[in-house]
This record gives sequence, structure tokens and C-alpha cells, in this order.
Amino acid sequence: MAALLDASSLLAYLHDEAGADVVTDAIAQGDTVMSVVNWSETLSKWADLGEDPAHLAQKLEEEGLIGGTVDLIPVTPEDAVAIAQLRPLTRDLGLSLGDRTCIATAIRLGFRALTADRTWADVELEGFSVQLIR
Repeated sequence: MAALLDASSLLAYLHDEAGADVVTDAIAQGDTVMSVVNWSETLSKWADLGEDPAHLAQKLEEEGLIGGTVDLIPVTPEDAVAIAQLRPLTRDLGLSLGDRTCIATAIRLGFRALTADRTWADVELEGFSVQLIR
């Protein structure tokens, strides 16, 4: 089944943390994507570490990971509505805009979402499939 990465799963992969092997396997199977919002979140977390997000983006593009093996996909106006509709359903779980973006996009595409966020296991929505990487 195709996979949609959230920021936590890509960061685990980049830092070779627990769960990186699950992300590696998903990437190797092909048909792996990430929304541009979650890509932005990944780069923002990278910047929080004092690293240059532009350098990381360039490096991963040159290596063929981003824009190659992992396609970046836009968020649609319909996704924006779905993301907003998820807010009251997920507020008690503390899900962020990035989390809801990944969930809404996964539902639209019919892909499973890969995340390190255990809270997502409590999300019960029609058409939503999550795989915890650790």
C-alpha cells in the first residue's frame, strides 16, 4: 500500500532513529509521497536544530530522495476544507495543522500515513489508515 510521510517519520529516517527502518521499507516499496506542508514542517524542525533548511532541501533533492523517490504533493483547496473539518474531531488529541494536513491528504489519496506520533492510533476516521513507525 502506498505511503504518505509526516514530518516525524521523515525526521526519524534522516536521523536514523527508531522507526527509520519502517520508513526505509516504505520508500523502497515505491509510491511514497509527502505533502508540501509536512515537508515545510520537516524543514522547520531542521531549522530548530540550528541547521540550514535550504541546505537539507538541496541535498535531499540532489540525492533523489525529495522530488524523486518521495514525491512532494500540493495541498488542494478541498484538502483545506477537510483539514478544517478535522479540527473539532481531533482537538482533544492535540493534533496540529501539520498532523491534520497529513491525515486529510492520506484520506484523499487512499494512502496509509506513516508517523511516529502514537496519538494518531486514536484517530478513527473512515478511509484513514495509519502505521506507527515505532
